Amino acid sequence: MEEEKLLPERQDYSAEILGIIRSGLGPEEIREQLLEYHENDIAGVFEELEFEEQEWLRRILGSEGMSEIVSFLDDAGEYLSELNAEEAADIIEQMDADDAVEALEELDEETRNEVLEFIDDEEIKEEIQLITSYEDDEFGSRMSTNFIAVKRSFTIKETMKTLVEEAAENDNIYTIFVVDEDGSFYGAIDLKDLIVARSNVELESLIYNTFPFVYDKDIISENIERLRGYSENLIPVISSEDKTLLGVITSTDIIELVDEEISDDYAKLAAMSAEQEPDETLFESMKKRVPWLIALLFMGLVVSAVVGLFEGVVDALPMIVSFQSLILGMAGNVGTQSLAVTVRALGSNEDSSTKEQLVTILKEVRIAVLNGLVLGTISFAIVSAYLLIFGSYGVTFVLSAAGCVGLAMCFAMAISGLTGAAIPICLYRLGVDPAVASGPLITTINDLVAVLSYYGLAWALLLNL
Repeated sequence: MEEEKLLPERQDYSAEILGIIRSGLGPEEIREQLLEYHENDIAGVFEELEFEEQEWLRRILGSEGMSEIVSFLDDAGEYLSELNAEEAADIIEQMDADDAVEALEELDEETRNEVLEFIDDEEIKEEIQLITSYEDDEFGSRMSTNFIAVKRSFTIKETMKTLVEEAAENDNIYTIFVVDEDGSFYGAIDLKDLIVARSNVELESLIYNTFPFVYDKDIISENIERLRGYSENLIPVISSEDKTLLGVITSTDIIELVDEEISDDYAKLAAMSAEQEPDETLFESMKKRVPWLIALLFMGLVVSAVVGLFEGVVDALPMIVSFQSLILGMAGNVGTQSLAVTVRALGSNEDSSTKEQLVTILKEVRIAVLNGLVLGTISFAIVSAYLLIFGSYGVTFVLSAAGCVGLAMCFAMAISGLTGAAIPICLYRLGVDPAVASGPLITTINDLVAVLSYYGLAWALLLNL
């Protein structure tokens, strides 16, 4: 029997890094050994260090080395707030502008202003001010200024020279951007094409003029799915005013933005106004849930009021209350399924036409009707057997009651499929995020439909006929 090939174990370097920091070796030797590890791994053990050890590590690595570690810290603001403003500013100056903005946002306003006053590098200060000038939902607020750009008039030799000179300061070098003399975006060059190009080749022949880009004030949620489809390392961010190249969105940024959009949609589907953070206060968590819960409370009261209208049916046939939760539960399940499929379809194809959206609604209705027929038939058989075995009713009444349950099941599931698909599409066409058609909202609407159909059929079939 052939021996199984063992995969190499994933390394956890935490113990090794802690051992080096606490080894008692000289500062230079510790620094050289730590350079062998990724900054993210060092950041992973940073919180385990005492503040004195953190300070000692900062002195060993210097502000530049420390800035790379701080970029990976989950609580960068907490660490920076423990330093004096000048020390924090030294670290901020060495960070990429987008990382610096993220760290500064974690500080309180007074501390943030003090740190900004100690930043001497006017270029980084201007970049921070530029990024913070945008709204949180605009691409400009998430762009990085870490990129290399060359002029369209450059030769291959001049472009290579610029690349070599700027590569030490800009690690996003796999795509080189090209701008006109006025700084407006013209296109992009793949690093591989530049490396293999001969010096007598025209730079123009290497430029992709159709390279994807976004405007600085484009809304993230409306464009993120389109960007994800390109699978580019860098997406340029262009000024919506004069078309100048301002920054880039990295592939890492795109992953984070997609994750944030999914988390935001998940929060809305769970009937919360925003995603709940692990470290937020009890009041903040409650504030995100209460508004929706209040709205759903009043909708629930409407459902209860409708049930009250059929009080005579319940008095005459108390047995039918036993199957109410069955109808309501299945209607809610179907509505949630249709909602999830529709919201996902809208998110992955934001340019869908009215025809495509109608096709989505009709498909969900057909699926719901067919499922309703199957489950309605099963419910009819089970309820009939249950009432015949455990009840003392006549055959005619048993078949009528079971038929009421089966028909109500089929009708409620069909309507639930319709509402689960139609409501988010209607909201989308009105310019509202379709995810606000949350699971609980759809379920409550479907409860109303199920109650009306079930008790209405019970009144018609069991009392009148």
